[in-house]
Amino acid sequence: MTTVLPGPDSLLRRTLGERRIALVAWRLLVLQNADPGVAAGLAEFSTYRAHPWRRVEHTMDSGLRLFFSDRDGLRREIARLERAHRRIQGTDGQGRAFTALDPAVRVWVLVTLYESMTAMGELAGAPLDPAQRDRLYAEFRAVCDEFALPAELFPATAADVPAYMERTIRERLEYTAAAHDLLFQMLHQAPAPRRLGRLRPAWPLIRPVVARMMTALTLADLPPAFRERFGLRRSHGAAVLSWSLHHGMRHLMTHLPDRLRYRTPEPARAVAAGQTAAAPHGNGDTVRAGRVPRPRRSGRGTTRRARVEAFFRQVLDQTGDGYLTGPDLQAMAHNVCWQLELDDERQAQVYAGFDAWWQHIRTSMDTDGDDRVSRAEFTTAMLAGIDRDPDYLGNGLHAALRALFRAADTDGSGHLGADEYRALFGGSRVHPAELNHGFRQLDADGDGDGQITEEEFLRAFTDYFTARTDSTAGTQLLGRP
Repeated sequence: MTTVLPGPDSLLRRTLGERRIALVAWRLLVLQNADPGVAAGLAEFSTYRAHPWRRVEHTMDSGLRLFFSDRDGLRREIARLERAHRRIQGTDGQGRAFTALDPAVRVWVLVTLYESMTAMGELAGAPLDPAQRDRLYAEFRAVCDEFALPAELFPATAADVPAYMERTIRERLEYTAAAHDLLFQMLHQAPAPRRLGRLRPAWPLIRPVVARMMTALTLADLPPAFRERFGLRRSHGAAVLSWSLHHGMRHLMTHLPDRLRYRTPEPARAVAAGQTAAAPHGNGDTVRAGRVPRPRRSGRGTTRRARVEAFFRQVLDQTGDGYLTGPDLQAMAHNVCWQLELDDERQAQVYAGFDAWWQHIRTSMDTDGDDRVSRAEFTTAMLAGIDRDPDYLGNGLHAALRALFRAADTDGSGHLGADEYRALFGGSRVHPAELNHGFRQLDADGDGDGQITEEEFLRAFTDYFTARTDSTAGTQLLGRP
């Protein structure tokens, strides 16, 4: 028997869609990342340390897709998650095997989302009554049924969730490096969130205050069993901060119109309509493999070196540790596959292309043999290589670019149209006019057909690395320098 999915007026959609759910988002991530299986996958495959806001956005957007779509959209999102997670497996630092498709891990991640929705009401002084909890849990389980996970792994009823949480905290969870980073380190180094807008230059001054507040709020909001097991203390000031924020936001939201109170689930609507998730105005914190940054100029005649350094810093170094390694290239491939929702065959082609590029980078740039490439090694080797060998880029970079082009060519026409180009390069940091300008610059045949061939695409990236001035079209992939 097929269950009925929650509709627009369901308690689940209203609760999950309310903007103050963001107050428990960091708490949710800590709980999820305290699972050793989740933490191991993050340590090996994720770039959450360098891109924490992207991690939050991905989690929230995937939640919207799962819980706000129709059945077809829901199943597409589940399939996308399974394709992405299939590659996340290995052995952790203690020699334990892990896989992101472990049913117990997946159930934990899902149930923590439900528990966070109920915690939002409890922390705000307006807990759901038993009937509401039963209704919310029934709606939640209707969605979870589509994952085809063993039913016995879930709490049987809403009343069983607290016991499940406490049992899992005491028997399974660990104080992982990922949980510690989320609580005490990551926000002190995090880049500016894109939503700051014109306040971004002030982020270095704002960041320490935000980091202290988020740590205090999260410690205050975590389940008592979690704090007790791992020796985490909630100060009186943290308790006051939590009470003030949750109660204050609850009262504020009740006076706001729905368009301001609830987050508009655009990603979910796009999935339900059968559209790709990579819309022209996508998540600006997602560093896609094809996004080429505008370099910082450092003087006449140095624009080529500046472009190469900017490419390393803003695109390649996904983990933000100052080095390029295999996981950085894997993360870039993952982001392409995630945004464009590729099937297994095309996903494998993207990973193969980026792996070929990494093998070329490692053999031609890793001068000290430590299996990683610094920015200095990359810049020096790249400039020397393209000056010495006309086929240098073709032997490495072009393998990834061809895979990238064919992934973005969603209609299989052999060309990129303007919409496909924007889906690949677009984001809130790039003005649509600049994207249109870059697209026109790459349409090198000049026939005005509004299409980019694969060779034009490759030539543009070649120009980006080889041109000695900014007047060449390829240096303007994302608009005028």
